[in-house]
Amino acid sequence: MSNLPREPEFEQALNELSTSLEPFLAANPEYKKALDIVQVPERVLQFRVVWEDDQGQAQVNRGFRVQYNSALGPYKGGLRLHPSVNLSILKFLGFEQTFKNALTGLNMGGGKGGSDFDPKGKSDSEIRRFCNAFMLELYRHIGKDTDVPAGDIGTGAREIGFLFGAYKKLRNEFTGMLTGKGLNWGGSFIRPEATGYGVIYYVEHMIARACPEYSLTLPTTLVAISGSGNVAQFTALKVIELGATVLSLSDSKGSLIAEKGYTKEFVEQIGALKLKGGSLESLADTPGYKYYPGARPWTLLPQVHIALPGATQNEVSKEEAEALVAAGCRIVAEGSNMGSTEEAVAVFEASRKTGPKGLWYAPGKASNCGGVAVSGLEMAQNSQRLAWSTLEVDAKLKGIMTDCYKICETAGTKWSGEDLSSGVLPSLLSGANVAGFIKVADAMREQGDWW
Repeated sequence: MSNLPREPEFEQALNELSTSLEPFLAANPEYKKALDIVQVPERVLQFRVVWEDDQGQAQVNRGFRVQYNSALGPYKGGLRLHPSVNLSILKFLGFEQTFKNALTGLNMGGGKGGSDFDPKGKSDSEIRRFCNAFMLELYRHIGKDTDVPAGDIGTGAREIGFLFGAYKKLRNEFTGMLTGKGLNWGGSFIRPEATGYGVIYYVEHMIARACPEYSLTLPTTLVAISGSGNVAQFTALKVIELGATVLSLSDSKGSLIAEKGYTKEFVEQIGALKLKGGSLESLADTPGYKYYPGARPWTLLPQVHIALPGATQNEVSKEEAEALVAAGCRIVAEGSNMGSTEEAVAVFEASRKTGPKGLWYAPGKASNCGGVAVSGLEMAQNSQRLAWSTLEVDAKLKGIMTDCYKICETAGTKWSGEDLSSGVLPSLLSGANVAGFIKVADAMREQGDWW
C-alpha cells in the first residue's frame, strides 16, 4: 500500500495494534485476514464547509467524518474542531475508537470526525454559523441508528447544541443523533465527567493489584495530570474527592505545578477560565503554584506515584517516560487517546517487565473508554425516552470500567506471549488490543466481512 500518502498518527496506531496481536495471530493465523480488512475504514467523508464571519466575509474549512467500523453497532465517536485536524489524525482516532467501544460491552461501532476550524477567538455567532454550515453536509450521513457523533477537543456543550439544532431543522425530527446533549433536551447525567471519572475507576483496580500502598484515598499519593480541558479537570476533581494529591495541570502553552496540591476550588476556577478560552499562563502568579512556560509536567516533578496524561496524542515522549520511571512512578493511565509515543510506551513496558515493582501502563482505549461508555448510556436513555439518575449512571460507569479492566487483565495474561511467573504484571496494552480486536473481528466474520 506504498502508493498511499503517509499518515503518521494512523500508522502508529496500526503498528501498536499489530505488534500487540503477534502472539495471538501466531496461534490463530486465520485472523490475519481480519487485521488486513479491519484497518481499512468502511467509509471516509471529506467536504467543504463555507461559513460567514462577523465581517461578512466567506471563510472555508475542511470537514471530515471517518465511519470506520459498524460491526458492533452504529458508528460512534467525537467531532474534533482544531486547526491540527487532518485525515491521518481522524483515521487514527476512528481506528482506536472501534476497539475502545468494543471494550465497553455496548453496541457501538467506531468513527471520528471534525474540521480544521478553530473555535478559539471566534464569537458565538461565528461558531453557530460554522456549525450550521458543517451540519448542512454532515446530516446526510448520520442518524441515531447509523452514526452518532459526540463532542471532542473544541466541541463542547455550546457546539453540540448548535449542531443538534441545525440537524433538527434540516430533518424535522428530534432524535438522539448526537451525544453530549444538554440535560434538559436528552443529555445524560455524568457525561461531562465520564472520561475523567472512568480513568480513576480503572486506575483504582490497577492500584489494588500493583501498589495498594499508593491508594487514591491517601494524601501521600502524588498524582501528575496533564491537560486542563474536560478530561483533565474531572480526573483531577475525582482524585481530590478521593483524597490523593494532584500536583499538575497543563495546556498547550505550559504547565502549572502545585507546591502542596491542587484544591477543588482552584480546579473549578481553571474550568471557568477554559470555558472563556483562557490560558493557565494567566494564573502564573497564584501563590502556591509555579508556572513553567513551554513545558509538560512529566519532567518537572521529582517524585510521582501515578501519571495520567489527559491532553492530546503523543504528549509523553521517550525522555519524559524515562523521567517518570526515575521519579518512582508506578502507574500511567491515559485519559487522552494514544497519549504516549511508541518510544514512551516501550520505556513503560520495559519497566513493567523488570518485576512486580515496575511501572504499569494502561492505554487510552482501555482507561479512557468511560466517556464513550456514558455516551452509549445516553443513547440507551434516548431510545427509551427516559433519564436515569446520577447514581444510576455512575454505578453503570463503574461497572463498565471494572469489566473493561478485567477483560484487559485476562487477555493480557493469556496473549502477551510473556512469562509472568516471576510476578511481572500482565500487559494491559496487549490485553486491550487483543480483546477489542477479537470482539470486532468475530462480529465481522459472522456478518460476512471476512472469511
